[in-house]
Amino acid sequence: MKVHLGTDHAGFAFKEVLKAHLGEAGHEVVDHGALEYDALDDYPAFCIAAAQGVIDDQAAGVEALGVVIGGSGNGEQMAANKVRGIRTALAWNPDIAKLAREHNNAQVVAVGARQHSESEAVDIVDAFLAEPFSGDDRHQRRIAIMADYEVKGQDAL
Repeated sequence: MKVHLGTDHAGFAFKEVLKAHLGEAGHEVVDHGALEYDALDDYPAFCIAAAQGVIDDQAAGVEALGVVIGGSGNGEQMAANKVRGIRTALAWNPDIAKLAREHNNAQVVAVGARQHSESEAVDIVDAFLAEPFSGDDRHQRRIAIMADYEVKGQDAL
């Protein structure tokens, strides 16, 4: 699977650990930055690029998911969710990561590097990447409602 990564300085060290872990697991990793540690960098561009990479690959029929990382993961989730068609979930444990995939077909997971040990954060990402979307009708229906609103706004409701 192709895995797109985006982070700022707060998640930079974990991103490097995660890149190695994912590569060893056989994933193709795309690093959208930050490419070096800079305490004054801004996460939105990196996270938006990672999410856009996921949506572009999926549109081309490539199996792809993404991971955005920051101190808390909150802002990174918000930035990635600005990409049309992307559903990013902030996960704080493997069960939440699995549910984001199983029920919401999230394509990107946000992780707070300052909130977890490296081992815990890796477990969250692994759980997210391994879990398929259930395809259940009720989940598809709910995702379609959100997607329709994203395009049509209030007229969709």
